[in-house]
Amino acid sequence: MARRGPHEGSIYERDDGRWAATLHLGYANGRRQRKTFYGPTRAAVKDKLVAAQRDLQAGIAPANEKLTLAAFLDSWLKDTAAQTVRPRTLERYEQIVAKHIVPTLGKTPVARLTPQQVQGLMKAKLAEGLAPGTVVYIRSTLRRALGYAVRWGAAGRNAAALTDPPHAVRAEPPMLSPADARKLLDVVRGDRLEALYAVAIACGLREGEAFALRWEDVDLDGGTLTVRHALLRMKGRLELAEPKTARSRRTIALPGSVVSVLRTHRTRQREERLAAGEDWQGEQWGGLVFATRIGTPLHRADVLYAFRKHLKAAGLPQLRFHDLRHACASLLLAQGVHPRVVMETLGHSTIGLTMDVYSHVLPTLQREAAESMDAVLAGAR
Repeated sequence: MARRGPHEGSIYERDDGRWAATLHLGYANGRRQRKTFYGPTRAAVKDKLVAAQRDLQAGIAPANEKLTLAAFLDSWLKDTAAQTVRPRTLERYEQIVAKHIVPTLGKTPVARLTPQQVQGLMKAKLAEGLAPGTVVYIRSTLRRALGYAVRWGAAGRNAAALTDPPHAVRAEPPMLSPADARKLLDVVRGDRLEALYAVAIACGLREGEAFALRWEDVDLDGGTLTVRHALLRMKGRLELAEPKTARSRRTIALPGSVVSVLRTHRTRQREERLAAGEDWQGEQWGGLVFATRIGTPLHRADVLYAFRKHLKAAGLPQLRFHDLRHACASLLLAQGVHPRVVMETLGHSTIGLTMDVYSHVLPTLQREAAESMDAVLAGAR
C-alpha cells in the first residue's frame, strides 16, 4: 500500500461510533507527523479536515492541542515580550503571568482556551479583592499574548479579546491650587531636596525621570532640562533605563525661580561631595542631580516619607510624589496654557491622553471661556 503524501487525509469510523479524520503532515526527524480531528458524524470531521487542508495551503499550521497556556506564555515572555517591551513592563508581565494566570489556567491547552474561562478568571480575581484596574491589566496581558498565539497558529481565536473587562473608574488626579503649591514650596524652602519638589511641580516629571536626572541633562544658563533616562528598579537592582515612550524624551523650559533653586542645590551638593570624600559614589551614576549625600540614587521610600511630613506641615492632604506631576498639568491648564504645550511638557503620547486624564480641569476652563465670551458679547452691545 502506498504511503499517503503530505496534506492528504483519511476518514474512518471508530469502534465507539465516533468519526475521525487524520491529516498527514509528512515526516520530521524520521517520524510521521499527523493531526487527528474527531466528531459525531462523517460530515463533521470532513469539514474539519478540509478546513485544515485549506489552512495548510495558506501556510497556517494546525494548532498543537497539547501546548498548554503555561508553556505558551513562558515561550512568549522569553522569546517575544523580552524583545519588544521595556524591562519594567516585562517584569510586570512576568508577575501577572506567574501570580494570576498560570495558577488558574496554566494547564489549559492554549488552542482550547475559551472566553468563558477568561471571564471566570477575572470574576475570581475580583472576588479575591483585586482592584478592577489590576484585573483589567491581567486581561490586557493575556490578550496581548494570545494575539501572538493566533498569529502563529497556536490558537484559532483570542479568547481574552472576546471577553468584557471589568469597569475600572479612573480616579481624578488631585489638584493643587497655585496657593497650595506655594504653601508646599514655602515649607520645603532650605530643605536639601527643595529643588526636587520645585522641578516636580514646575516640569511634571515622572518620579523615575526626576530621580534619573543628571547635571549634564540640565542647562542652567539656557534655562532647560532634558529627560533622557528613568531610574527603574529591575529584579532588585536600580538601573538607568530609556524613558517610557519616544515622547518621554523631551526638553522642558525651566522657570527662572526653579533655575535659581537648582543653582543653590548644586552648590549644596558640591559641599556634600567634599564632606563625603572617598565615600562619594556619584561618578558611577553619571552625576545625579537629586541623590543621597554620597551621590547614589535616592530611595523612593525615604523621599515619600519626607514628602508626607512636608505636606502635613503645609496643612495639605496626603499625596503620592507622582501627584506632583498631576499638579503640574492641572496648574498649567488652569493658567490657560495650551493643552498641546502641556502634552509636550508631560511627555504624553497624544493630546487626547492629556485631555482625558485631566478632564476634571475642563469645567473651570469652560467657565472662564464663557466669561470671556460674555465680555466680548457685552462689549459688542
